[in-house]
Amino acid sequence: MKTALIVEDSNTTRSLIKSVIEEVGDINAFEAATGFEALKALPRQPFDLIIVDINMPDINGFELLDFVKNNDQYKSIPVVIVSTESSEDDKEKGMALGAAAYLTKPFKLEELQGIVRKVLSL
Repeated sequence: MKTALIVEDSNTTRSLIKSVIEEVGDINAFEAATGFEALKALPRQPFDLIIVDINMPDINGFELLDFVKNNDQYKSIPVVIVSTESSEDDKEKGMALGAAAYLTKPFKLEELQGIVRKVLSL
């Protein structure tokens, strides 16, 4: 069983992402409504994937990605950004910080599932 952490401040979007990725297969998805909640969740159990929004009220997705990729304990976890921010600058920044993929909202459900399969080698 793979584990994923979904970090998204919108309850609706977080629930949608959870149901979409759990359809991929053997994935147990956990939810965090803020970057701070994600930081508290990370040491509680190992995660195989983190899906993060950029615009959040406390710690934004770029800051969380930077923390994960610069922490020896978490840097091997692939991080997928799912955001309304669609500029090339944002995409380049996310990839430069170490994101495995960058998906712009609104997205096709199959597109997110394909990224999850690829990143988790399912």
